[in-house]
Amino acid sequence: MRKTSLALCLAILAAPVLAADLPVIVKIPRLTVEASEKIAQAAIAACRKEGIQIGVTVVDRSGDPMVFMRDTLAPKVSIEISRQKAFTAVNFNAPLSSMEDRFTKPFSVGKVDGLIFSAGGLPIEAAGNIVGAVGVSGAATGEQDEACAKAGVESIRMDLEMAGP
Repeated sequence: MRKTSLALCLAILAAPVLAADLPVIVKIPRLTVEASEKIAQAAIAACRKEGIQIGVTVVDRSGDPMVFMRDTLAPKVSIEISRQKAFTAVNFNAPLSSMEDRFTKPFSVGKVDGLIFSAGGLPIEAAGNIVGAVGVSGAATGEQDEACAKAGVESIRMDLEMAGP
């Protein structure tokens, strides 16, 4: 009992010291608009090679759009679907293909407006930090959407790996 009380007192006394060591501001890595544009262009190019017209959205770590592009013949609905795929991927920090069957019950989180759990959205990481996501829509399957999204991210993979904290 006495040892527990002593440990508790020491923990309480050490708390202000630990709090004093915490930074006042936090530095957050951000994806640039230039990098976002490269991702979008590469995703469109990858789908064009397959004869597919897509819409692609790249969002920042908060889920806000940085870049949106729609290929000439991509359906108009691809605008909103690609945005929602990117938004969902960044907020869950997971490829959407790994989450397609996760939320199937009524009133589950998957039923929240603005979230789409369909393949074609990928988070973007740099130096161990999530910096954004890419969403693609317009292909016949989610797997094709995701392949184009992956090509977009891969186009700047080296830059992402070289990004320092």
